[in-house]
Amino acid sequence: MRFDFATAGQIRFGPGIATDAVPEIAALGTQAFVLAGGTSQRHAPIVETLAERGTACTRFSVTTEPTTEIVAAAVTAARQVRADVVIGLGGGSVIDTGKVVAAMLTNDGALEDYLEVVGAGQPLQRPAVPYVAIPTTAGTGAEVTRNAVLCVPEKKVKVSMRSPLLLPHLALVDPLLTHSMPPELTASTGLDALTQLAEAFVSNKANPLTDGLCREGLQRAGRSLRRAFTDGSDAEAREDMAVASLFSGLALANAKLGAVHGFAGPLGGMIAVPHGVVCGRLLPLVIEANVRALRERTADSAALARHDEIARLLTGNSTATAADAVAWIQDLCETFALPGLRRFGLTEDAFPEAVAKARKASSMQGNPIELTEAELGAILARAID
Repeated sequence: MRFDFATAGQIRFGPGIATDAVPEIAALGTQAFVLAGGTSQRHAPIVETLAERGTACTRFSVTTEPTTEIVAAAVTAARQVRADVVIGLGGGSVIDTGKVVAAMLTNDGALEDYLEVVGAGQPLQRPAVPYVAIPTTAGTGAEVTRNAVLCVPEKKVKVSMRSPLLLPHLALVDPLLTHSMPPELTASTGLDALTQLAEAFVSNKANPLTDGLCREGLQRAGRSLRRAFTDGSDAEAREDMAVASLFSGLALANAKLGAVHGFAGPLGGMIAVPHGVVCGRLLPLVIEANVRALRERTADSAALARHDEIARLLTGNSTATAADAVAWIQDLCETFALPGLRRFGLTEDAFPEAVAKARKASSMQGNPIELTEAELGAILARAID
């Protein structure tokens, strides 16, 4: 057995850790470039305390999924102030933007030089400036992953910048920052974390380290995602989901994902749909398709037992099987009133394009069995409504 494991330089977790660690952040540089979402309330205390300690802060808002245009503008702004430390405080979009900014401050050239698919895909040559990632949602685990996902609207595609040099210097995971998430965002981000844990667990690149992370994360998501959605002030549930999100990021960065995320990238470029909605709609269908294909073509695969174990971890039922996991996830999506993908503009005419792109996606390479075009098309046909 051989495997690698890499993550952020340091991970600090706990209620209040984001403000407690400000002295540590201030020691990293004197000119901070702070990326945040649409609201200033969350990052204001950090910015003010940094200023008191002599670290000047330049703020940049990321209010939508990051496009290449938005990220290029952020890079330009950071270069103009000669930032020597970057802070990303927000959801996955903010944190991914911060990764790219931190890397581009030390690497020459244009953004397109380093992008996959639409660019030259060159490797980064120099370590990024110190980057501090502070998630305010519980879903992507982006604070511990080595890629950044960017939208290219004119090409209707999402692409990645990918490198171990994108891993943050410091990840601060503070569950208190997630308490203000509204129910809809709690559901969407939580479904993303749940899907990442499930896919990494059955991935053909899973290893003993990621297995342990997935088992713990799935158990926590199973007992707390619905609770966090129902009562956002439930501190125990919020902490469980913050752990689940962190562990999902650690797992996906060191294993692979699968067909759900193989579809998610292409669909995210083709239609305006929240990533978590794609995850929730596709996950139970992909589990069914994988189990059916494994039984038909590789009946001795260890992935079959892993699908059953997912069910036991989510439901707490020691005799549960993969079919119970499917039912549990579908019931959760009913609770969340998750719409079908037609609501976001997906039509049957787009299936061939979506399937073709999904089959080429890097995430698809981690699926426990290769699904046929017909099997992938059948998944979309059921997810659309």
